[in-house]
Amino acid sequence: MIRSRTQLTTCIVLVAFICTALFIPGLSFSAGRETRQLFTIQRSKNANVVQYDVQLTPDGKLDPKEPVIAYWVMLAEDGREQKLMWIERVAAYGFEIKYEAGGNFVIMDMVADIRRSVKVCERGGIYRAETLIGGQLAFVEKIYVKSTEGTTFPTVEYVELSGSDVETGNGCYEKVIPR
Repeated sequence: MIRSRTQLTTCIVLVAFICTALFIPGLSFSAGRETRQLFTIQRSKNANVVQYDVQLTPDGKLDPKEPVIAYWVMLAEDGREQKLMWIERVAAYGFEIKYEAGGNFVIMDMVADIRRSVKVCERGGIYRAETLIGGQLAFVEKIYVKSTEGTTFPTVEYVELSGSDVETGNGCYEKVIPR
């Protein structure tokens, strides 16, 4: 009987460990690939941010399978990284990638209504995210979302884009009011 309880306990612990490994987001989303930070989305709700990173192959090119990843950095808690949930990817923080033939860059179409695409490319040996901010081509550094909590989903009041001009390095800013 004791042997059966020991086996049962061992089995339960093993199943719990496997389920945790499969269903709880880990700290490493891209084993074996190099990642570099692109930009963050900050929100008015709390200090947690969504981090967007570029993923590179060992030879320094964009990873053809998954060139950009997005995940939570839980700054309001303990700072751990956490994968986005499915609903967050399709309704708020996700994106679609369009590959450009012959070039080492991709175009990101954000789910969030920022009214423009984001180009991820290499400039001066560094991968950056570029878009128009205030009418100027700029490197995106931060997107801030001001929202109010609704009964079902939050309502976005405005989105602020911040970055630096591609040519001059001067700061760029634009406030976008959703339609």
